[in-house]
Amino acid sequence: MKRLSSCLAFALLGACSPGANSAPPRVEVADAVCRPAAPGRDVTGCYVTLTASRADRLVSASSTSARAVQIHEMTTENAMMRMAERKDGVPLPAGEVVGLAPGGMHLMVLGATVPLVAGGSIPLTLTFEQAPAAQVQFALAQPAGPDHGGH
Repeated sequence: MKRLSSCLAFALLGACSPGANSAPPRVEVADAVCRPAAPGRDVTGCYVTLTASRADRLVSASSTSARAVQIHEMTTENAMMRMAERKDGVPLPAGEVVGLAPGGMHLMVLGATVPLVAGGSIPLTLTFEQAPAAQVQFALAQPAGPDHGGH
């Protein structure tokens, strides 16, 4: 009987441990917008706010309406703005709001197959290291923040 009580106690402790019944990871997506492009252009910058329920990483983005979507970052070196692809993605600390915004980290849509005109939208799929991928309609509108020539 004592052995059965011990086994029952361990089973109950296991069921009550923080990891046993924790919710699956999720990332809240807000303020998804892509800058409208000049006529004839098929490239634009997109911005979004991400909040992860637990530590995660945005590892990639894609679109059925573009040849490619890359994660980019703008930096300033020797008083010159420079844009480069972030191959390691974007870290998302648990509970912290991470903004992809003009002048910093952003998504770059390359080879769009839909018109990038104000009032429209473009679908993007955001892929995370742990949370399920998020399919998001990005509005085509002017984002808040500094203007960096379509990036």
